[in-house]
Amino acid sequence: MRIGILTGGGDCPALNAVIRAAVKTAAGYGWDVVGIEEGFDGLVHCRTRPLGTANVSGILHLGGTILGTTNAANPFAYPTVIAGGETVERDISDTVMANFRKMELDALIAIGGDGTLGIAQKLYEKGMPVVGIPKTIDNDIGGTVITFGFDTAVNTGRDALDKLHTTAESHRRVIVVEVMGRNAGWIAVNSGIAGGADCILIPEIPYDLEKVAESVFARERQGKHFSIVVVAEGAFPKGGFITHRDPKQAGREQRLGGVGEQVAEAITALTGKETRVVVLGHLQRGGPPTTFDRVLGTRFGAAAARLVRKGEYGRMVALIPPDVESVLLKDVLAKRKTVPLDSDLLLSARDIGISFGD
Repeated sequence: MRIGILTGGGDCPALNAVIRAAVKTAAGYGWDVVGIEEGFDGLVHCRTRPLGTANVSGILHLGGTILGTTNAANPFAYPTVIAGGETVERDISDTVMANFRKMELDALIAIGGDGTLGIAQKLYEKGMPVVGIPKTIDNDIGGTVITFGFDTAVNTGRDALDKLHTTAESHRRVIVVEVMGRNAGWIAVNSGIAGGADCILIPEIPYDLEKVAESVFARERQGKHFSIVVVAEGAFPKGGFITHRDPKQAGREQRLGGVGEQVAEAITALTGKETRVVVLGHLQRGGPPTTFDRVLGTRFGAAAARLVRKGEYGRMVALIPPDVESVLLKDVLAKRKTVPLDSDLLLSARDIGISFGD
């Protein structure tokens, strides 16, 4: 067997742990492994490197991905510059299929979020033997209880909140912390609860700025003259819209950003409290993965190689406790996993006095 491995979409803690496990497992089967550089762009332009056990030695603890990645190389909507300098999206998936055969690959392990896995499913439907591994710090992929990288991102958020508490209290300020979470509030809720946030705003619950201000006033009446507000980047007000930083570009998702500033300005206007904003941004994507993510990434990588060995393609490895099993990719992509409004996670947060701006 000769298999390819790629990492697509945004980077994520424990990607290297996954690559390492898949390569070491494949080596145990006597297979050759090819690393495809920069996601599906590597399949478009045939950019590869050999991946043997020596190539993955010493990478378990490293953040990022040794293969590189991109979120702008969808072969079904590939950004192409035409005459006049205009960039349009074109379907070049036939080129990718031809390159796959040219590289003499027998299977592909695609590691990524819903965008990468969606591409993998389409390539599978065109005849490419594909196995998927779920990767996203947002934890919004269905079929698996949790994705690797999420635990590290939450710990990064919690650590920031721990540090911000002291400066907020010292200056009697409100501090708004913007975290990642385009369509799901898993990072915001978990880091907010763990870090003692007073208000958490998430995409699943459109917020009312008057209610946010009231949560600040309520703390003032209790003699607590500071507040910590956690905002997911995809949160939006009732009757409003998600805040985008830039216009839509061909081949890319539109960048989010700016909701933290909007919330902070509104809090100052409504309460008179001095308010500061901290945007964690890509801090949540980087750094050494936690123990949990290293172990989960290792389990996912090894399980993906086992799926290839059994010829079970069009599937994604998934944590279904207590084991790592597999689910159909097409079923995973049917519905995004968001925070359930009736979950005990939210109920517990409300029980201890956390406001969700509603």
